[in-house]
Amino acid sequence: MLSAKNTEAQKVGVFDIDLMVQAMPGYSRVDSLVQIYNADSLGAEYQIYQLEFQRLDSTYKIDSTLFAQGKTTKAKLDYTTEERKKMGLNLVYWQQIATNKSNAKRSQIAQPLYQAVIGAYKKVLARKKYTVILKPQTYEAGFPIENIFIAVARELKMTELPQQLLDLGDDPDPKPAATNPGGAKPATGTKPKN
Repeated sequence: MLSAKNTEAQKVGVFDIDLMVQAMPGYSRVDSLVQIYNADSLGAEYQIYQLEFQRLDSTYKIDSTLFAQGKTTKAKLDYTTEERKKMGLNLVYWQQIATNKSNAKRSQIAQPLYQAVIGAYKKVLARKKYTVILKPQTYEAGFPIENIFIAVARELKMTELPQQLLDLGDDPDPKPAATNPGGAKPATGTKPKN
């Protein structure tokens, strides 16, 4: 009986800052800019790595021949060998390097959206005192939980949220349709407009 009262007193919510940012109307622009960065900047960088590896490979072959003939130093051959190896590793691990750079660029471009979401999230948390906040994938349906996405969307004056975010938990601040132009939930379940 004591644990039942304890459970009732606790407020549990569901929220994920990354998912909220991705639901914001301006996020499609972030995706577009990252795609341009990937094609232009990262594509060019990969080509430079390939050309530099080919140049170093040719230099290595020449230096190896010259070293065998005693016409160059071991230090020069070792330097070329090491630089060629570094460039080769960049090519071997290019996918991971490119993913890291792309993610860093996405974070940089999306920073204003993150700041807006964090600001709205803090205001919601100041009004509602949650004991625990879970990410969407960490709880099972049927557990009594409040959907903080809806409250944050209201704070941001968003009119739409993806259906997958609307279906999480219960609305923490249900309002009659007359006082809330979008109804109790701020979205129709469609993707955000740009």
